Amino acid sequence: MHSAAGLSFIVIATAFASVPVHAQNTDDDLRVYAAGVINVAPFYPFSMTGVYLGKGAVLTAAHVLGHWPPSANPTIVIAGQKLAAKIIKKGSFPALDLALLSVNEASLPVSVRLHRIPLCKAPPSVGTNVVVVYPGRTARSRVISSQLIPSEYRSQFGTLLRDVQGSGSGAFDAERKCLLGIMSGSVTTASSVRGQIGHAGYFVPASKIAAFIPVEFRF
Repeated sequence: MHSAAGLSFIVIATAFASVPVHAQNTDDDLRVYAAGVINVAPFYPFSMTGVYLGKGAVLTAAHVLGHWPPSANPTIVIAGQKLAAKIIKKGSFPALDLALLSVNEASLPVSVRLHRIPLCKAPPSVGTNVVVVYPGRTARSRVISSQLIPSEYRSQFGTLLRDVQGSGSGAFDAERKCLLGIMSGSVTTASSVRGQIGHAGYFVPASKIAAFIPVEFRF
């Protein structure tokens, strides 16, 4: 568990058993963008998740890479293929929980190389239906209000889903099919009803992703 100025914040692995799975065809179409990030931390017995943006670029959460140096070569799985990746850029948790990696695009199937993920231009609005994409499955969620967390944390952790999702996975607008953000962790929420405590999934929004990605990987 990590703490951000007193705010409970938990990083979540993809092996999150209670996440609901939806087999809707339109949701499953987004699975082409899912990437596995494996063997990147010495004590993780499972794969983590990332998103294939296009041009050989893979985006995930910075904490998924742990303390590996920039010279490390994590293994990325895209469309069932294991590829060595280079760390291009890495933020820091929790300030900017993003990491960009690159694989040899020529090693990918043509069907994957043709894809490019559009970033959502508009800020996420409350009630937006969201598809969270993992290798092999998808999960439905919804954007919730930042009013559920204390005001002093909203500027940094104000983009929230009602469900906790796996770190590094991509959150897509279910209607527009653009990338809303990258899942980062779990934020404690407090309900006004009988003081109930819950958890919401925080995602790094597309606006921060757009500023983070180097020019050569933009499209």
